[in-house]
Amino acid sequence: MKRAVLQRRPVCPPTAFALPSGNSWLSTAYLDQHRLEIASSRFAHTIVPSDAQRKTIYALSTPPGKAGVAVVRVSGPDALDVRTRLVQLKRRQTQPESRRMDLCRVVHPETGETLDDGLAVFFKGPKSFTTEDSALSSLPYCRPAEPGEFTRRAFHGGRLDLTQVEGLKDLIDAETEGQRRMALRAAGGRVREQFERLRTDIISCLAKVEALIDFGEGEDIEEGVYDEARKRAREIKDTIQSFLQDSRRGEIMRTGVRLTIFGPPNAGKSSLLNFLAQREAAIVTAVPGTTRDILELSLDIGGIPVIVADTAGLRQTEDLVEQIGVERAGVRAADVALCVVSCEDMKDLSVELPPTVRPFVTDETFVLFNKSDLDTGDVRATPSLKTGKDTSEFLEGFAKALQKRYLSRYLELSDDTSADTPLITHTRHRVHLESAAQFIDAFLATSQKDMVIGAEELRYAARAVGKVSGLIDVEDVLDALFRDFCIGK
Repeated sequence: MKRAVLQRRPVCPPTAFALPSGNSWLSTAYLDQHRLEIASSRFAHTIVPSDAQRKTIYALSTPPGKAGVAVVRVSGPDALDVRTRLVQLKRRQTQPESRRMDLCRVVHPETGETLDDGLAVFFKGPKSFTTEDSALSSLPYCRPAEPGEFTRRAFHGGRLDLTQVEGLKDLIDAETEGQRRMALRAAGGRVREQFERLRTDIISCLAKVEALIDFGEGEDIEEGVYDEARKRAREIKDTIQSFLQDSRRGEIMRTGVRLTIFGPPNAGKSSLLNFLAQREAAIVTAVPGTTRDILELSLDIGGIPVIVADTAGLRQTEDLVEQIGVERAGVRAADVALCVVSCEDMKDLSVELPPTVRPFVTDETFVLFNKSDLDTGDVRATPSLKTGKDTSEFLEGFAKALQKRYLSRYLELSDDTSADTPLITHTRHRVHLESAAQFIDAFLATSQKDMVIGAEELRYAARAVGKVSGLIDVEDVLDALFRDFCIGK
């Protein structure tokens, strides 16, 4: 009787594919560039590594276009191998020195052809932005980074918290000095420190209540602990309310102060808009009511971002088109309103404002008396946008008024690390703080016999504040936030 001999049939010929040993990054690169053809007598297919398998990412970190220098950012477990593959140093060096910029030749990884001269920097993890090994050079192999992926890795590595990530994005998007200061404060971690101090205070109250639950008042726990926790909780609630009662200045500064210019027809509103924009942004004619709709543009006035709108002339009219413009003016909804009145209609400053604009004027409204070149009465210190008279004085005074209203707190905090008021710059912050205040109110409404319920309310309050800095699960917030980042950040 013959014995059957079972032999394992090879899936592919032994000479079909070979990889250099000890170069895991090279195997990934080779698979990515050439594909791996696995052949047999019956089938053949292609294996391509997935994005999840390619852990090292790269992206252009400088704006695309014509420039003398471009920075390519590489981060991941194979960053050092990538650097070795692509960079030939012009001095002898066995291992790259972390945080040292070296003059080098950038070469083609397959042919060794010199592509360009450049500089290469290696950051050894965890002392890098993403806490991973990072290198700056040129890389044709690894996976392109998703928008905001470098910053996301820094967040998951503990390098940044959520307020710092938001501050970094706001810093990138900042268009004025005021926005830059506000974003830099958040990106530097000062906002995080103050929110974390608030969360720690809530946890301290919670610890007192839980100690009372576990041990009860006796020789181990002093008397009056619950009353002390309630007193401290009231103080925390007052602090949160002070954060919330800021007239949304932080959010307004980040998105822009909405300024509405309004007044009677032909008072010079469009001329003022052109003066502020330093260009012909609106049509200016002698015909009253030239502007029939709302014109908007973004300006920088004294370091403050201003979104200015020139509305149609406010007057009683049967013209449906103009009436729609009046209804859309949004004077009352604006953050700042500037009323322009012609000196032709104001022979004396004691005369009341025209009845068409009077309902829109409040104590917070700025009033500009224009066309002093046409004035025949006794009106002094009024500008003329046509001749330029007193326009610089007007702009300087208006900028100072805006700075006092919106920027003063940032100027005060710019060099003061002990400031106690974190400025809320995102609606998300406000929502979480409002939730924390409600949970603290619920705790204060419980009696000592229901302290178990009260402790749970404090725990929810601490979690709500923790969501501001991302100390708890905020994955849905992260997805929306990083989606708006540029690729190389």
